[in-house]
Amino acid sequence: MGPVRFRLATLPRPLRWALLGLCCLALAPIAWKLYGPRGVVVEVVSKTWQYEIEVEQRGQETNSGWCDELPADAQVLARRVTTKAADGRPAGGEHCRYTSPQWRRRWGIRNEGQAPTPPSWPSPKLASAGADGMGAERLGKRQERYLLQLHDSSGRDWSCELPQGQWQRVQVNASFRILVDRWSVANCASLPSF
Repeated sequence: MGPVRFRLATLPRPLRWALLGLCCLALAPIAWKLYGPRGVVVEVVSKTWQYEIEVEQRGQETNSGWCDELPADAQVLARRVTTKAADGRPAGGEHCRYTSPQWRRRWGIRNEGQAPTPPSWPSPKLASAGADGMGAERLGKRQERYLLQLHDSSGRDWSCELPQGQWQRVQVNASFRILVDRWSVANCASLPSF
């Protein structure tokens, strides 16, 4: 007895259509995974903001440099004459150790909140200067951040930073699709423009 050959053409037409339908159903999940919409549907759980200010303090700082390049308010502590050429200068140049008043970051203060509370800058109490001008404090660098807290149906959470204008246009409880890589890191650049 020879091998049994199966020929699709010999099957009745309704059975052929049923087999084709079953094959399509079996391949549908794979096709959806490969060609379906990318990303994960997320919901905006909350909108948060952070405003931070660095506070600088004026104090005496010790440094060194070429004596002819010192700041105007520098007080020379020590001088030495170089015996070798250095930094493009011939031998015999004077190098100084000195102190001078400098502004340095000493501490920072942050305000944090959640929409609908409007963002506001902190108001730190600044120390005033002593008789010699040292110890005074001033406001330094400011930083503001606007964050969306996102959540998906499988329980994963992400946080995305946005520019203020875009952050203000997003509504809490809004849903949209965002790209997430294989390590579950959200691509915040894939957020829709609001």
